[in-house]
Amino acid sequence: MPSLHQDEALLSCQSLNIAVEHCILVEQLNLSLLAGTITAVLGRNGTGKSLTLHTLAGLRPYDIGAVKLKSQLISEHKRREIAKLLSFVPQDFEEPFPVSVLECAVSGRHPHIDFWQWESAHDHELARNALAAVDLEGFAQRNVATLSGGERRRLAIATALTQAPQVFILDEPTNHLDPQHQLQVLKLLRAKANEGCAIIMSLHDPNIAARFADHALLLFGDGRWLQGSCTEIINSETLGRLYNTPILEMQQLGQRYFFNH
Repeated sequence: MPSLHQDEALLSCQSLNIAVEHCILVEQLNLSLLAGTITAVLGRNGTGKSLTLHTLAGLRPYDIGAVKLKSQLISEHKRREIAKLLSFVPQDFEEPFPVSVLECAVSGRHPHIDFWQWESAHDHELARNALAAVDLEGFAQRNVATLSGGERRRLAIATALTQAPQVFILDEPTNHLDPQHQLQVLKLLRAKANEGCAIIMSLHDPNIAARFADHALLLFGDGRWLQGSCTEIINSETLGRLYNTPILEMQQLGQRYFFNH
């Protein structure tokens, strides 16, 4: 991956509206995803977290505002070029074809392979390394249909890692994962950010955001939003307003924790 400056916006939006049937969930959003950072998106159910991520990924049209991938409107990029630069992991992962785990993972290389070429040994090596990184190294020949929900989630993340993008957009990446694999995946994403990627992910747990993310985007569902560094905007007061319930903040060994009060 080429060297990136810490202040380089790999994905951004300006004055972006996220709406459903004339109901504006997010109004005039301005956001820059910088190389080397993780942004956590927090909010109640139905506040537009998934819709915002789909829009940033170029998978959903918008009427007002602009989304830019590396300073160019995302609509001006060819889909193949977008797939080289950006990986999107949806909330639920379903493989419609009867393929093996390795075949699914190596499909992440397809944007980088010419139409008349097959996957190379290097592509398969990248896929196997990604499977090992999410604790699926012994599953390469398993049919995807035989995997559990958590195993499918880890496979989706392995496929994104194999794709080797500069921008990761993940909708609830810890969904279906047990505590061990939650921590494993979050550490992997932190490592990718440290290598110069920009990562944005929706979460339900503010404790994960406070521990692993640099920035947070809070969506209130009525057009209002708040963004900034996690240390500035993730606190009991803002989370109480966000989730419409009292939140208690505690500190232990230098780490902040949040609980329903």
